[in-house]
Amino acid sequence: MSARPLWRGRALAVLGIVLCAFSLRSAVASLSPLIDLIAADFPLSSTVVGLIGTAPPVCFAIFGLATPSLERRLGLERVMLIALSAITVGLLLRALSVDAVTLMLTTALIFAGVGMGNILVPPLVKKYFPDLLGLMMTLYTTVMSVSTFVPPLIAVPVADAASWRLSLGLWSVFALAGLIPWIVMLVRARTVVPDAVPDAVSAPSTADADGRLDPVALATGPIQIAPTGARVFARLARLPLAWSIAIVFGTSSTMAYVSFAWLPSIVTGVAGVDATTAGLLLSLFAFMGLPSSLLVPVLVVRFQATRAIFLVAAVSGLIGLAGLLLFANAVTVWIWVALFGLLPMMFPLALVLISIRARTSESAVGLSSFVQSIGYLLAAAFPFLVGTLHDATDAWTAPLLLLAAVVVVVIPFGLIAARRRTVEDEWELRHGRW
Repeated sequence: MSARPLWRGRALAVLGIVLCAFSLRSAVASLSPLIDLIAADFPLSSTVVGLIGTAPPVCFAIFGLATPSLERRLGLERVMLIALSAITVGLLLRALSVDAVTLMLTTALIFAGVGMGNILVPPLVKKYFPDLLGLMMTLYTTVMSVSTFVPPLIAVPVADAASWRLSLGLWSVFALAGLIPWIVMLVRARTVVPDAVPDAVSAPSTADADGRLDPVALATGPIQIAPTGARVFARLARLPLAWSIAIVFGTSSTMAYVSFAWLPSIVTGVAGVDATTAGLLLSLFAFMGLPSSLLVPVLVVRFQATRAIFLVAAVSGLIGLAGLLLFANAVTVWIWVALFGLLPMMFPLALVLISIRARTSESAVGLSSFVQSIGYLLAAAFPFLVGTLHDATDAWTAPLLLLAAVVVVVIPFGLIAARRRTVEDEWELRHGRW
């Protein structure tokens, strides 16, 4: 199937997905640099700060589980409106927080919207861009990477120049702008789904495991009624492929949230760097996700390089962790952090797999919810475990060994996720008709 130009008939969908992607990470990354400035206005205990740090993966998991039910009732676009509205309102209200309670409640509202948005974007990409999956997933994950490291760079300068409230609230502009394309599309009362199978049905022979649609199969292939969302989720829980993608996603999320919580402390402890350098090293870790976001989706969709990408990520992560554990000093720590920063390329890899390991956008919603909910639940535990191990041992050896063990454990799951088949294929091989 030949790909249509990206903008032809789909400009609003492109804008909606890009603005949503930016809001999903800027809403999270814009708070932590301002904690000290906020604490100067009202008390923030270490417990509150810890709960705010743990909240993202927990909220992402909870609301990720609820999103498929909402999507079945309202449709992808309407639920995206709800998600972006929650983010917009939450960002504005968080900027008006007067105490720790209101800060936590408004932050939870933001993360609820982000949790829904996380689930919705891969199916939306599959629905509107089945012929340009690689390009759109590249655009999506690249924007997410940029919106991860830009807010920490400008949050404090804006707060110093104006106030922390303006610094927190300005990101609502992007979420508000993200509402406009979806509103316009709904007002026009049309949904453009180029060359795609309707969500209500699934055609077993219409797509290969890399997301390419077969026009002959679309015209002649057998059609069967798709299972409901609850049945999809239950079936996914019985498939090694779905669990493997979830564990790959969870490993990437674990390394990201552990790093944002503890990497400055780790490099200070193992390499003796000062606080400023530790912050720059954290930015380096986040920046390493940008080239991965540019390359991974295209390499997977066009060249089926899933296994190679996964192994590069795992091996680089292990080398980086070993370097931090055994050979870190003020000079070499930059090398080890850069190598460790390649491990989260599993994040764009998992997002692409969500799109290409399902035949239809309906199945992709279920797979997205399953993968991200399980993954974020796994990720939620590790920042706490790392801190507990450090407190118990007064060293970073045990936490780094724990992270290395996680990477070793994920390797067989990554190899399973690399198999070129959809979840429907795997179900039919094991249990009969999907």
